[in-house]
Amino acid sequence: MIPGGRMNPRQMQMMMKRLGMTTEEVEHVEEVVVRTATEEHVFERPEVTILTVQGVRTYQVVGEPKVRPLGSSAPYGASLSAPPAPPPGPPEEDVKLVMEQSGVDRPTALLALQESDGQPAEAILKLLSRRGPGGG
Repeated sequence: MIPGGRMNPRQMQMMMKRLGMTTEEVEHVEEVVVRTATEEHVFERPEVTILTVQGVRTYQVVGEPKVRPLGSSAPYGASLSAPPAPPPGPPEEDVKLVMEQSGVDRPTALLALQESDGQPAEAILKLLSRRGPGGG
């Protein structure tokens, strides 16, 4: 209970601000899934609010969940029993980063990423060291 009785929304906002608390509504949420070892709690079109207190973010989900056994249904028609196949090759962001930082073309960046087990920083260093001092 809040001391002093009822507060109007403006007073509540001012008090929260003094305590370093902020709230943020997350709009257009379609679905929230809470997955445990044995089941899923699926909230369809819930209200989601983020409460930030001293840098710690807490998510509040409001709605009626549908509880189902784990693996009985998966989003986008995927099966939970088998993990989705990763896209072939390194992520596009990594390829672009290697190309930009080392000044090479796409095939060279892809090869460097492959040789460095997908580690962009290692690929960039390898490419830059091939050029030698002064760039190329």
